[in-house]
Amino acid sequence: MPAKNGNAGGTRLVIVESPSKAKTIAGYLGRGYVVESSIGHIRDLPEKADDIPEEYKSKSWARLGVNVEHEFEPLYVVNPDKRAQVSKLKQLLKDADELYLATDEDREGEAIAWHLREVLNPKVPVHRMVFHEITPRAIQEAVANPRALNLRLVDAQETRRILDRLYGYEVSPVLWKKVKPRLSAGRVQSVATRLVVERERERLAFTSASYWDLQGLFDTGRDESPHEFTATLTGVDGRRVAQGRDFASNGRLKSADVLHLDEQAARALAGRLAGTAYKVASVERKPYTRKPYAPFRTTTLQQEASRKLGFSAKSTMQVAQRLYENGFITYMRTDSITLSETAVAAARSQAIKLYGAAYVPDKPRVYTSKVKNAQEAHEAIRPSGEEFRTPGETGLTGDMFRLYELIWQRTVSSQMKDAVGESISVKVSGTSGSGERVEFSATGRTITFHGFLKAYVEGADDPSTDRDDSEKRLPNLAEGDRLTAAELNVLAHATKPPARYTEASLIKELEDREIGRPSTYASIIGTILDRGYVFKKGTALVPSFLAFAVVNLLEQHFGHLVDYDFTADMEKVLDDIANDRAERVPELRRFYFGDDGDDGLKVLVTDLGEIDAKEISSFPIRGTDIMIRVGRYGPYLDREGARVNVPEDLAPDELTAEMAEELFSRPSGDRQLGKDPVTGNVIVAKDGRYGPYVTEILPEEPPAEGKKKTKKADAPKARIESLLKSMSLETVTLDDALRLLSLPRTLGELDGQEVTAQNGKFGPYLKKGTDSRSLASEDQLFTVTLEQARELFAQPKTRGRGRAAAAPPLRELGEDPVSKKPIVVKEGRFGPYVTDGETNASLRKGDEVEQITTERAAELLADRRARGPAPKKRPTTRAKAKA
Repeated sequence: MPAKNGNAGGTRLVIVESPSKAKTIAGYLGRGYVVESSIGHIRDLPEKADDIPEEYKSKSWARLGVNVEHEFEPLYVVNPDKRAQVSKLKQLLKDADELYLATDEDREGEAIAWHLREVLNPKVPVHRMVFHEITPRAIQEAVANPRALNLRLVDAQETRRILDRLYGYEVSPVLWKKVKPRLSAGRVQSVATRLVVERERERLAFTSASYWDLQGLFDTGRDESPHEFTATLTGVDGRRVAQGRDFASNGRLKSADVLHLDEQAARALAGRLAGTAYKVASVERKPYTRKPYAPFRTTTLQQEASRKLGFSAKSTMQVAQRLYENGFITYMRTDSITLSETAVAAARSQAIKLYGAAYVPDKPRVYTSKVKNAQEAHEAIRPSGEEFRTPGETGLTGDMFRLYELIWQRTVSSQMKDAVGESISVKVSGTSGSGERVEFSATGRTITFHGFLKAYVEGADDPSTDRDDSEKRLPNLAEGDRLTAAELNVLAHATKPPARYTEASLIKELEDREIGRPSTYASIIGTILDRGYVFKKGTALVPSFLAFAVVNLLEQHFGHLVDYDFTADMEKVLDDIANDRAERVPELRRFYFGDDGDDGLKVLVTDLGEIDAKEISSFPIRGTDIMIRVGRYGPYLDREGARVNVPEDLAPDELTAEMAEELFSRPSGDRQLGKDPVTGNVIVAKDGRYGPYVTEILPEEPPAEGKKKTKKADAPKARIESLLKSMSLETVTLDDALRLLSLPRTLGELDGQEVTAQNGKFGPYLKKGTDSRSLASEDQLFTVTLEQARELFAQPKTRGRGRAAAAPPLRELGEDPVSKKPIVVKEGRFGPYVTDGETNASLRKGDEVEQITTERAAELLADRRARGPAPKKRPTTRAKAKA
């Protein structure tokens, strides 16, 4: 698009990745600039066989899109859906005197710029224009100070792309053959899946331990506030009382030195302590200091948006992208936590204005990155500009407002003073009636100066963790003070298995292990969710049984490919290539063909004979003779040939021996209802992949003598019909089944066309030729008359089930934090969904109507908003007939 006040034939063509980014930048450039978008990548390795140019299709390496026989040369093709845009860019380039490639300043952006140069083949000077925020000053400075393309960054990105292609295209077919068709493997995706599976294995192997202790409510007896406080029993006769941390994952104590109280012992001790006089044994006071959190980088933004806003990593990045492209924040894919001098000044100025000079230190705070191999040369994620706009000054709404507010708060608070106060640890002692010396402990915290906490408090993955701004005040205690026990309660506890990963905690784990790049985490998590390797229960990431089978195969036969250190080392290799410390081809050769006695990927995927597909997909249930197996149509239980399906949304650690026995004890779903009096065929009710149904068993007819066996396609088909919503497998009768199998029911003819009543995917309806009308209820399938059908077809067709009254919601939840409207759960054409009246979001695998929380519903709605409205279907145009 022409820049503001510019002319259509400007002499400088500026190319960016997205239309919205182009629109914003065009408004900042003067006469003589045309700003256009490439709409993302314009070329890539071929995705399918049809994309491969004809001259390469016969090559042995063509399916990979990489010439592994000659220097790992990639075969690039212009994406079919970008050909028109490439033609447009070439046309604009004809009228340009200079070309500015203004894609993002990271490896991917550098690669997009290089591809544009290669495809457009400009005959005019080419400049690389870089910036990390979209403001008038930043854009003008970028134009005035261009640089050359950084081919080392391009090499690093190309190496990553080739590695991922070779891994995916060589390993995925192994999964198709040995586990299930159409699965996928990925260099980082498979490792992330392994992390989630390993956590579930820990939960499966976990044995809970129970332990008991005492909690006392102690009173100073003084007229003050507070005069009471709670303390927990920590010692008896010098032995520490066992707490959760003292038990191993097998439920046993790690050390015999601690005292393990069971219920009987705890209650007996409480009885012996009745009437005991207590005193303060010790009081320890320490200064409390909490420093501000560093400004956001990509991963910390994703984690905090998950905790505080309920956003998925994908939603966070989509919203952040829109904020960046519209000039509200700096670039959102960064490892840096550094702020420019201008940004520091802006943050300090705003903190002084909002909270006063007493809340801002004399010297600016400086943050340095602790992330190894930080690759981006940007600032931290912050509000853009030399002066920050408060959230209220932006005019933003909804998710964009909420994410901007989070970034603004974090940035401003990073330049404020420490929070200070005092932490107190108190020991209370007493002697039981039988002479036992007991000790209780209590801790407290007071904040005397909130500092940065006035502006911002970080969230936590563990909801039981105290926030940094929480206080617990104790009475003014001194050693030797007398106390009485107002209450003495016996409390039961049980150890818990390690918590499942959430998106936030998985991102942190990947970053801590240096696996993958922060800019890819959102897409990685999105992929393992979309592929069915992982599903959500609330915010927890739960691996499917399919994920167990895939990880099992990869660990046993491609061990180093899913090794955490190997995957992290590959990131270091890519960093070395970017920094001119390593070369692309030798590293790719080592990965694919092997080196120094280590097998490469090519050897690993060649000999698959030793992989036992059944063994890979089979897992025993502890304490039983039952096996879980993963089949082509989903997981099932197997005991000496007896099989039963496993519900797809059942978490692996919930499939206990008791649950397995319960599944076997349930009706199999196959019920013989009787014989059809007309055909004599046996009628049965079954439970199928798509729900319960009835069908008939056709007799096998031997072929007549001298005739060939009937082809399968020509063989008679058994009638089959789904049960109505009012029916169940346990109660459906032969009469019900015969009525169902009579469908579609012919009513007669209207306008020379047959009219039938049918039960379809979206409910009961009438059909006349290509025209149809919905019926109000399933009962009408068997009662509607031809005259009633005439009246329905005479009425204008309404969208959906417009004639029926709106069904009441299945559940009412709380208020959506964005729209401030109540969220309800409804039943839709494609299953249950949540809505706030403005946005609808379908429930996903693992979400249950009865258990979904307001927070999870808000996350689904936020994710749906981030994806934007569904694209409208273009009307199809018919080609004109040749004359």
